[in-house]
Amino acid sequence: MKVLVIGGGGREHALAWKLAQCERVQTVFVAPGNGGTAADPALHNVPITDVVELADFAIAEKVALTVVGPEAPLAAGVVDLFRARGLRIFGPTQAAAQLESSKAYAKDFMQRHGIPTALYATFTDAQAAHAHVDEHGAPIVIKADGLAAGKGVVVAETLAQAHQAIDDMLGIHGPGTQPSRGAARVVIEEFMTGEEASFIVVCDGRNVLTLATSQDHKRIFDGDLGPNTGGMGAYSPAPVVTPNVHARVMQEIIHPTIAGMAKDGAPFTGFLYAGLMIDEQGRPRTVEFNCRLGDPEAEVILMRLKSDLFELLMRATDGTLDQAELQWDRRIALGVVMAAHGYPATPRKGDVISALPRSTPELQVFHAGTTLADGVLATSGGRVLCVTALGDSVRQAQQLALDAVRQVRFDGAQWRNDIGHRAIKH
Repeated sequence: MKVLVIGGGGREHALAWKLAQCERVQTVFVAPGNGGTAADPALHNVPITDVVELADFAIAEKVALTVVGPEAPLAAGVVDLFRARGLRIFGPTQAAAQLESSKAYAKDFMQRHGIPTALYATFTDAQAAHAHVDEHGAPIVIKADGLAAGKGVVVAETLAQAHQAIDDMLGIHGPGTQPSRGAARVVIEEFMTGEEASFIVVCDGRNVLTLATSQDHKRIFDGDLGPNTGGMGAYSPAPVVTPNVHARVMQEIIHPTIAGMAKDGAPFTGFLYAGLMIDEQGRPRTVEFNCRLGDPEAEVILMRLKSDLFELLMRATDGTLDQAELQWDRRIALGVVMAAHGYPATPRKGDVISALPRSTPELQVFHAGTTLADGVLATSGGRVLCVTALGDSVRQAQQLALDAVRQVRFDGAQWRNDIGHRAIKH
């Protein structure tokens, strides 16, 4: 069997790495891939990003299964296109992907179906948005409606930050983010307190199978300080998701979401990622939905998955997930992201990566923003690598990952030394 993974980040490297280990998989293509997938003899990079060309390629190569990594092709309707051409593809349709591609759609959906989330209001008019912020005060959360690659959210600690975010997102002082439909919109939400966790499930439109829990670390500096990023590291499992919290999330959030999407005429297939805020009483609320595996959560979750990923995704595309169960490594997986100089505001590209640790069954270096040209590996994005280790405890996994991080060589590298700190405190 041949498999195609669409995307070029750390999540896609992890997916391709896992799929290449599957018994029935003979070839894994990654489009467009990165320096890490180029260097791996088990993987084959394909320099295509256009969705029509990708479908042509899948037909020409007789690809048995396509797996979509990032959100942009999902929002562009790649699943609809592949299905229309008789191709098997794992991911949500364009209509279902609105759960991620439009913050306003997602909030309205949650309100309609009684799914717990923060109170919110949506604005296209800057004056009305500013007035709302003045009325409700800070801290407050401002979100751009539309795809913003994990960067369209500002947790404003002060009114000044909130007003600035509104102006930036509505394009008053610049281009703003890409609006999902027509005019730029912002969603303004109450600030929720608690501990965050990533709750990711596999869906076939009807049935749901939960993946291992995980926790991401969004802020750039140790101690959860500094600006938000796409994610500086993660670990799995997340102790904050107790068996009681797990049951509540399934009952109050996941099942109503899958039932609601089917009822609304957009059955959800693919990875559904609920970003949660869990308060001190163990009550979960939805921060946001993503329609894909998280990154860097994918790296730690797939490191622990012992089951055959290809067979799982074939079942998910057949609608027979109720016949599947998953086996997990009992150990902790912890991944430390190494970011480029200047990340997140102005990441520098082109720094040569001159040393990497050797991969072992307990240690994998997943590439995100790298290129390989004429045998030279170099940085090509904000998040460069995710160094991921398995250990018997969070502290041990953290130590193994950090020891490996210190073996990596590229100018301006930045990383956090405290990934997993909440679990170490637990």
